[in-house]
Amino acid sequence: MFKKITIYLMAFFYIYIGIKHFTDPDYFLAIMPPYLKWHLELVYISGFFEILFGFGLLTKYRKLSSWGLILLLIAVFPANIYLINSEKAQIALNITKEIAIIRAPFQLLFIYLAYWSSID
Repeated sequence: MFKKITIYLMAFFYIYIGIKHFTDPDYFLAIMPPYLKWHLELVYISGFFEILFGFGLLTKYRKLSSWGLILLLIAVFPANIYLINSEKAQIALNITKEIAIIRAPFQLLFIYLAYWSSID
């Protein structure tokens, strides 16, 4: 039962954040590393996949969606690194460097939860 609740919460979280990529792209643009190109397009693409995989967690494609989320979380991790190293990004998100550092390891927890949700 705990696993099912966790999967529903993850689905809601990813769908909600995915939608925010479209409704508030500036938030995500603020943490895009400058060495990447097509910032807005990447924000929209990552948002699309968060929505897709979020809904996928609720279907027979849960395992595939879980692995998609793992890959997505790895792909967007450079934004967390940039946030740690960029005062400009920290100001844009109204957080401190310390909060950015604390926030980054949560990606590992999210990766683990995605993996855990892929196991029957």
